[in-house]
Amino acid sequence: MTTIALPRPAHARANGFDLGPVARAAVGLVGVGFTTACALAAVRFAAGLAPAHPNTQSIAVLIHVATVLPAVPLGAWLMLARKGTPRHKALGKVWVVLMVVTALTALFIRQINGGGFSPIHIFVPLTLHGAWKTISTARRGDIAAHRKALIGLYLGALTIPGLFAFMPNRLMGTWLFG
Repeated sequence: MTTIALPRPAHARANGFDLGPVARAAVGLVGVGFTTACALAAVRFAAGLAPAHPNTQSIAVLIHVATVLPAVPLGAWLMLARKGTPRHKALGKVWVVLMVVTALTALFIRQINGGGFSPIHIFVPLTLHGAWKTISTARRGDIAAHRKALIGLYLGALTIPGLFAFMPNRLMGTWLFG
Protein backbone atom coordinates (compact mmCIF):
# COMPACT_ATOMS: atom_id res chain seq x y z
CA MET A 1 0.00 0.00 0.00
CA THR A 2 1.29 3.42 -0.91
CA THR A 3 1.11 6.24 1.60
CA ILE A 4 0.88 9.87 0.65
CA ALA A 5 2.86 12.35 2.70
CA LEU A 6 1.24 15.73 3.11
CA PRO A 7 3.54 18.69 2.58
CA ARG A 8 4.84 20.37 5.72
CA PRO A 9 5.73 24.05 6.13
CA ALA A 10 9.20 24.98 4.85
CA HIS A 11 10.56 25.73 8.34
CA ALA A 12 9.38 22.32 9.59
CA ARG A 13 11.05 20.52 6.67
CA ALA A 14 14.28 22.37 7.27
CA ASN A 15 14.76 21.49 10.91
CA GLY A 16 11.94 19.29 12.23
CA PHE A 17 10.99 21.74 15.00
CA ASP A 18 7.53 22.95 14.17
CA LEU A 19 5.10 24.03 16.85
CA GLY A 20 1.59 22.79 16.38
CA PRO A 21 -1.15 25.36 15.89
CA VAL A 22 -2.27 25.30 19.54
CA ALA A 23 1.27 25.69 20.93
CA ARG A 24 2.07 28.37 18.32
CA ALA A 25 -1.07 30.31 19.30
CA ALA A 26 -0.33 29.95 23.03
CA VAL A 27 3.28 31.10 22.63
CA GLY A 28 2.18 33.98 20.39
CA LEU A 29 -0.54 35.15 22.76
CA VAL A 30 1.64 34.87 25.85
CA GLY A 31 4.59 36.47 24.05
CA VAL A 32 2.63 39.45 22.78
CA GLY A 33 0.55 39.84 25.95
CA PHE A 34 3.36 39.63 28.46
CA THR A 35 5.79 41.60 26.31
CA THR A 36 3.24 44.41 26.03
CA ALA A 37 2.44 44.34 29.76
CA CYS A 38 6.14 44.28 30.70
CA ALA A 39 7.01 47.08 28.28
CA LEU A 40 4.17 49.29 29.52
CA ALA A 41 5.10 48.65 33.16
CA ALA A 42 8.78 49.38 32.51
CA VAL A 43 7.97 52.57 30.58
CA ARG A 44 5.65 53.77 33.37
CA PHE A 45 8.40 53.10 35.92
CA ALA A 46 11.14 54.76 33.82
CA ALA A 47 8.95 57.81 33.15
CA GLY A 48 8.23 58.22 36.86
CA LEU A 49 4.53 57.47 36.37
CA ALA A 50 4.45 54.37 38.58
CA PRO A 51 4.12 54.65 42.35
CA ALA A 52 7.09 53.77 44.52
CA HIS A 53 7.39 50.12 45.50
CA PRO A 54 9.59 48.80 48.34
CA ASN A 55 10.97 45.95 46.21
CA THR A 56 12.89 48.39 44.00
CA GLN A 57 15.36 48.70 46.91
CA SER A 58 16.42 45.05 46.47
CA ILE A 59 19.31 44.33 44.10
CA ALA A 60 17.99 40.77 43.70
CA VAL A 61 14.63 42.09 42.51
CA LEU A 62 16.28 44.52 40.10
CA ILE A 63 18.47 41.77 38.59
CA HIS A 64 15.46 39.45 38.46
CA VAL A 65 13.39 42.04 36.57
CA ALA A 66 16.32 42.98 34.31
CA THR A 67 16.74 39.36 33.19
CA VAL A 68 13.10 38.38 32.90
CA LEU A 69 12.05 41.42 30.84
CA PRO A 70 14.16 40.47 27.78
CA ALA A 71 13.50 36.74 28.30
CA VAL A 72 9.78 37.16 27.60
CA PRO A 73 9.95 38.50 24.01
CA LEU A 74 13.18 36.66 23.18
CA GLY A 75 11.71 33.30 24.18
CA ALA A 76 8.59 33.87 22.08
CA TRP A 77 10.64 34.98 19.09
CA LEU A 78 12.91 31.93 19.36
CA MET A 79 9.97 29.54 19.41
CA LEU A 80 8.15 31.22 16.53
CA ALA A 81 11.12 31.97 14.25
CA ARG A 82 13.15 29.60 12.08
CA LYS A 83 15.01 26.97 14.11
CA GLY A 84 18.48 25.50 13.84
CA THR A 85 20.20 28.58 12.44
CA PRO A 86 23.37 29.95 14.06
CA ARG A 87 21.31 32.95 15.25
CA HIS A 88 18.73 30.64 16.86
CA LYS A 89 21.44 28.67 18.64
CA ALA A 90 23.28 31.75 19.91
CA LEU A 91 20.16 33.57 21.07
CA GLY A 92 18.85 30.33 22.56
CA LYS A 93 21.93 30.18 24.77
CA VAL A 94 21.37 33.79 25.81
CA TRP A 95 17.74 32.98 26.64
CA VAL A 96 18.69 29.97 28.79
CA VAL A 97 21.23 32.10 30.69
CA LEU A 98 18.56 34.78 31.25
CA MET A 99 16.18 32.13 32.59
CA VAL A 100 18.79 30.61 34.90
CA VAL A 101 19.82 34.02 36.30
CA THR A 102 16.14 34.91 36.75
CA ALA A 103 15.56 31.69 38.69
CA LEU A 104 18.68 32.03 40.83
CA THR A 105 17.95 35.63 41.78
CA ALA A 106 14.48 34.53 42.89
CA LEU A 107 16.21 32.60 45.68
CA PHE A 108 17.24 35.94 47.17
CA ILE A 109 13.76 37.44 46.90
CA ARG A 110 11.83 36.61 50.03
CA GLN A 111 8.40 37.49 51.30
CA ILE A 112 8.50 41.01 52.69
CA ASN A 113 6.84 40.20 56.01
CA GLY A 114 8.02 36.66 56.73
CA GLY A 115 11.45 36.68 55.10
CA GLY A 116 11.01 33.09 53.87
CA PHE A 117 10.18 31.34 50.64
CA SER A 118 6.69 31.61 49.20
CA PRO A 119 4.86 29.01 47.10
CA ILE A 120 5.96 30.79 43.91
CA HIS A 121 9.54 29.72 44.68
CA ILE A 122 8.62 26.22 43.41
CA PHE A 123 9.36 27.66 39.98
CA VAL A 124 13.07 28.00 40.81
CA PRO A 125 13.87 24.26 40.68
CA LEU A 126 11.35 23.77 37.87
CA THR A 127 13.08 26.48 35.81
CA LEU A 128 16.55 25.10 36.52
CA HIS A 129 15.42 21.59 35.58
CA GLY A 130 13.73 22.91 32.43
CA ALA A 131 16.88 24.79 31.43
CA TRP A 132 18.99 21.66 31.93
CA LYS A 133 16.49 19.56 29.97
CA THR A 134 16.45 22.13 27.16
CA ILE A 135 20.23 21.98 26.81
CA SER A 136 20.59 18.22 27.22
CA THR A 137 17.88 17.35 24.69
CA ALA A 138 19.32 19.76 22.11
CA ARG A 139 22.83 18.34 22.56
CA ARG A 140 21.67 14.78 22.04
CA GLY A 141 19.59 15.82 19.02
CA ASP A 142 16.23 14.86 20.53
CA ILE A 143 14.32 17.71 18.91
CA ALA A 144 10.87 16.48 20.00
CA ALA A 145 11.95 16.45 23.67
CA HIS A 146 13.74 19.81 23.17
CA ARG A 147 10.53 21.35 21.83
CA LYS A 148 8.50 19.91 24.72
CA ALA A 149 10.98 21.19 27.32
CA LEU A 150 10.98 24.67 25.78
CA ILE A 151 7.22 24.95 25.58
CA GLY A 152 6.99 23.87 29.22
CA LEU A 153 9.73 26.25 30.28
CA TYR A 154 8.31 29.22 28.39
CA LEU A 155 4.63 28.72 29.14
CA GLY A 156 5.19 27.35 32.64
CA ALA A 157 8.19 29.17 34.09
CA LEU A 158 7.37 32.54 32.55
CA THR A 159 3.57 32.57 32.30
CA ILE A 160 2.49 31.34 35.72
CA PRO A 161 4.95 33.42 37.78
CA GLY A 162 4.31 36.27 35.33
CA LEU A 163 0.63 36.25 36.20
CA PHE A 164 1.54 36.53 39.89
CA ALA A 165 3.94 39.39 39.15
CA PHE A 166 1.09 41.51 37.81
CA MET A 167 -1.17 41.04 40.82
CA PRO A 168 -2.02 44.10 42.96
CA ASN A 169 0.74 45.12 45.38
CA ARG A 170 3.36 43.13 43.44
CA LEU A 171 6.09 45.09 41.67
CA MET A 172 4.98 44.69 38.06
CA GLY A 173 1.31 45.13 38.99
CA THR A 174 2.15 48.35 40.81
CA TRP A 175 4.22 49.61 37.87
CA LEU A 176 1.53 48.78 35.33
CA PHE A 177 -1.69 49.60 37.17
CA GLY A 178 -0.50 52.13 39.74
